[in-house]
Amino acid sequence: MFGTMKQNELLLNLTFLIGEWKMEISKTSFLPDPSSKLTGITLFEWFEEQTFLIMRSGVEGDGPPNVVAIISGDDTNKQYQMLYYDERGVSRIYNMSFENDTWKLWRDSSKFSQRFEGKVSADRKTINASWVNSTDGKTWQHDFNIDYHKA
Repeated sequence: MFGTMKQNELLLNLTFLIGEWKMEISKTSFLPDPSSKLTGITLFEWFEEQTFLIMRSGVEGDGPPNVVAIISGDDTNKQYQMLYYDERGVSRIYNMSFENDTWKLWRDSSKFSQRFEGKVSADRKTINASWVNSTDGKTWQHDFNIDYHKA
């Protein structure tokens, strides 16, 4: 009844993400000891004939919540978006870009804005990133660093 879907060509340059990544979170604003590190796993996988990219992420111990996200985009403006949901029941939509080996996510909200920037290594096996946030859209503060290493 439902035919085979055509691969989403907008997502082809994100193929390197497919698979399991070891994750390390450091320099946090949310742990009692900012020098503490958390470890976990992030898994990227295709959905329905490579039409969407699914991201699942979780850490060991107390830390950021477990997450599931769906990545796709608008083929007319070549802009990506990420639909985010976590175990707390938080649901968000992030704009996303991937250019010049730099992965960016951002969302603007009158109550809580966020920015993510990750630099991808030349061999595409490491991503060094950080999150910042703002409660007024003007003053930004560091939230945490996150490094991914392809398993």
